[in-house]
Amino acid sequence: MLSLGGASGSYSLTSTAHAKQVATYLWNNFLGGQSSSRPLGAAVLDGIDFDIEGGTDQHWNDLARFLSGSGNIGNFEDSWKQWTSDITATKIFLGLPASPEAAGNGFIPVSDLTSKVLPAIKGSAKYGGVMLWSKYYDDQSGYSSAIKSHV
Repeated sequence: MLSLGGASGSYSLTSTAHAKQVATYLWNNFLGGQSSSRPLGAAVLDGIDFDIEGGTDQHWNDLARFLSGSGNIGNFEDSWKQWTSDITATKIFLGLPASPEAAGNGFIPVSDLTSKVLPAIKGSAKYGGVMLWSKYYDDQSGYSSAIKSHV
């Protein structure tokens, strides 16, 4: 884990765009991305600790949002490629909850799945389709009917 901030010094993020730049740097140099300047070599850290004690509190939520991948399909696409390359299966299915109530997290709205996620992974040689949890929640939400033509 990488810790940002601390008791000494003054640090800040000047804008949402700055937060996105910092997130990209952190992803590529410490997390799952690629960079020729990775200070820890091939090591992939599993998180970022925000210890924000000095400076302003503006835009740190933006940084956290970008690091979590919310609204940023690039991290997902990179993760899919890395994860699927290590699996010997010929086809891999993307497993998703069929509604927000079906799981504690991981739900992807139909519009995001069809416009961002599927276009990013359908070209993968190992893409096999989408699996939903569960039939009960799918019957309630109609998720499979909404995505069927896009899968």
